[in-house]
Amino acid sequence: MTLEHIQIEVAYATPERQQIIPIRVTKGTTVAECIEQSKITRYFPEIDLEQQKVGIWSKAVKLDQQPRDGDRIEIYRPLIADPKAIRRQRAERAKDDGRADKVTGGRRREQSS
Repeated sequence: MTLEHIQIEVAYATPERQQIIPIRVTKGTTVAECIEQSKITRYFPEIDLEQQKVGIWSKAVKLDQQPRDGDRIEIYRPLIADPKAIRRQRAERAKDDGRADKVTGGRRREQSS
């Protein structure tokens, strides 16, 4: 009996550089095992799968999920700021600057003369 293999990629990026490692694994290998087999931590020793999220084609997955042929496993960097908090701050600045309605937060309508 021969084992079936699949071709996948493991990807990680920082603001300075990125690495995409193509590997061939046995069908049924988990995401965590694929990451380990890719040896991507040689390039990025800071990767910590206990803390960082992973995904396949931008969709979050668990480490025990099994990728399919052609999938790209992505390791995500931790967020440095909460996106909701950033949007809230931007909206408050727009209100303070007069670019947004102070009550609704929506765009201000230009008054006709």
